[in-house]
Amino acid sequence: MADFINSILEFLSQLGYFGIALGLMIEIIPSEIVLGYGGYMISQGHINFVGAVIAGTIGGTIAQLFLYWAGYYGGRPFLEKYGKYVFIQKHHIDVAENWFKKYGVGVIFTARFIPVVRHAISIPAGIAKMSFTKFTLYTVAAILPWSILFIHLGKVLGSNWADVKEFAQPYVLPILIAAIILGVIYFLVKRTKKTTD
Repeated sequence: MADFINSILEFLSQLGYFGIALGLMIEIIPSEIVLGYGGYMISQGHINFVGAVIAGTIGGTIAQLFLYWAGYYGGRPFLEKYGKYVFIQKHHIDVAENWFKKYGVGVIFTARFIPVVRHAISIPAGIAKMSFTKFTLYTVAAILPWSILFIHLGKVLGSNWADVKEFAQPYVLPILIAAIILGVIYFLVKRTKKTTD
């Protein structure tokens, strides 16, 4: 498996910024690995930081838009049938749908930092016909700091970029906590507004 990942990353590295975006769009390799490798490419002088972050944000957003459109136009039956081809299982959809129903559109931002629902949350947003503009803004707002973090860590680690997931743990936890707090605040504000209306 490691050889397979390395061969894909080497191929993507030949494409520069487009390779980072493509790697995140096709989701064969976890985003942390692709972004960490992007950081390594920066340390080798092949690309620059700003360009890598832009490519990572664009690629990550497009990947989520594919799932949003699949939910919007195909609905749940389509995704239950074909989701396995993009590593989305039925229980992922169940969890994401429950989160979306419970917390509303604000969960599109907070869920990006939480395993299992991170990718699947785009599906119920599409099924619920959430505003495309709002969905895109929330998605970019979450993917941007995620891209910055892992690209920066990959750059710092240099040739040890493969350890990026382990190295990121102390940083990811505070981000996760902050995202949950923001989500709770959003939920409480929304609930208070409903009771006062």
